[in-house]
Amino acid sequence: MTAIRRFLAAHPDSILIDITGTQGSTPREVGAFMLVSQTALWGTIGGGQFEFMAIGNARDMLAGTGGMAEMDIPLGPDIGQCCGGRTQLRFRRVTQAVAEEIEARLAGETERLPEVYLFGAGHVGRALAAALAPLPLSITVVETRQEEITSLPPETKTRLVPMPEALVKDVAAGGALVILTHDHALDFLIAREALERTDLAYIGMIGSATKRATFVSWLSREGGGERGWTERLTLPIGGSAVRDKRPEVIAAMTAAEILTALAVYRMRSSSQ
Repeated sequence: MTAIRRFLAAHPDSILIDITGTQGSTPREVGAFMLVSQTALWGTIGGGQFEFMAIGNARDMLAGTGGMAEMDIPLGPDIGQCCGGRTQLRFRRVTQAVAEEIEARLAGETERLPEVYLFGAGHVGRALAAALAPLPLSITVVETRQEEITSLPPETKTRLVPMPEALVKDVAAGGALVILTHDHALDFLIAREALERTDLAYIGMIGSATKRATFVSWLSREGGGERGWTERLTLPIGGSAVRDKRPEVIAAMTAAEILTALAVYRMRSSSQ
């Protein structure tokens, strides 16, 4: 059961708040939404006094003590915020039809999420899967070992295969690929397949400066230097600004790298 279904099952009497319009600087975009019951919330439309007012209006509707079907809120000094723009909101009681609309909307958003493939579910792979799980990304973990898959976050998509390098072709254009296996030879096989592609936003590999030097030497023998392979490979992942080798720290730094690379790729693609 998805998070949205769990919320609606526990709180069937709820209000859907949609952002239907924005002008100027606003905390969220058109299409953002949240659910409000008398005792719980799901999602956010931006927080602050603006959201507090919207929640109050929704709960007035639920209680039958008032509430408006639409609100137009200026995000300025009048409500103690400094965004400076305006946001229009729509409020609807959740019916079966509205619930189906929400699920269809979320399913459509999921289909458009950037893909991130993690090759390997060892200690760093699991930490990275956990760090990426709450983000607007579609995460798939590829492993050759069944026992490593059992510790992954719930709802993580997994693929158990004997030849993970064969799945590199399945990553959608504009996606990210991170190599974290238990075998350096397998790392190199996956990386070679990935670097043959020029339509991925991010290709990363766990390792060290020594591993990078070894891999760069191997790449030169494979002719990768002429094709710019070295420049397109992030090795080691996580950068060097924070010198902490704990899996959770590496995962946090790598998650930031991936998000940045995906944003840069989208901007480049939209300008072409």
